[in-house]
Amino acid sequence: MPVVVSDAGPLIHLAQISKLSLLKKLFGIVFVTERVKVEVFDEGIRLGCADAEAIGKALTGDWLRIEPVPERLAGSAAKLAEGENISIADAETLLLAVEKKAELLVDEKLLSNLSKMYGLRVWSTWTLLLEGLSKDYIGLGEVERAVDELGKKRFRLSVKQAQEILDAARFIERHKNKQ
Repeated sequence: MPVVVSDAGPLIHLAQISKLSLLKKLFGIVFVTERVKVEVFDEGIRLGCADAEAIGKALTGDWLRIEPVPERLAGSAAKLAEGENISIADAETLLLAVEKKAELLVDEKLLSNLSKMYGLRVWSTWTLLLEGLSKDYIGLGEVERAVDELGKKRFRLSVKQAQEILDAARFIERHKNKQ
């Protein structure tokens, strides 16, 4: 399995639809920085978000792990954050993924594009759900519900974007049935 580092978005979104365990099935272990942990758990608990409780349970398990950002990367993270107009948390997450030669879980378009420029393989919540479908970890109905719940309420997907995700999911489902 590949080494994987996650930004806050996919963790929060998958927890909101009760699919956080999909990450354990797909990757075994997922690393987060301390700043991402603060975003997804500490702040979530402070705000009373149910998804933070699910993330907290995962953090006490063996598969969602806090990984310290090497001290020597702190200056680079600050410069990257300022130069690219991203948060320190995003910069640290990106540099940790580069350091570990890892794949990155991220939903923010700017961070995703920047990560690709660094040569990283990037997964979004949507590609994670489609991969889970292709491996039979989740069903087509679960992807459809995610598009309905996350897509309309949190991602503000256009009708076209939602349709593309659903078309991809249905294609995967048809292809699985032919094998």
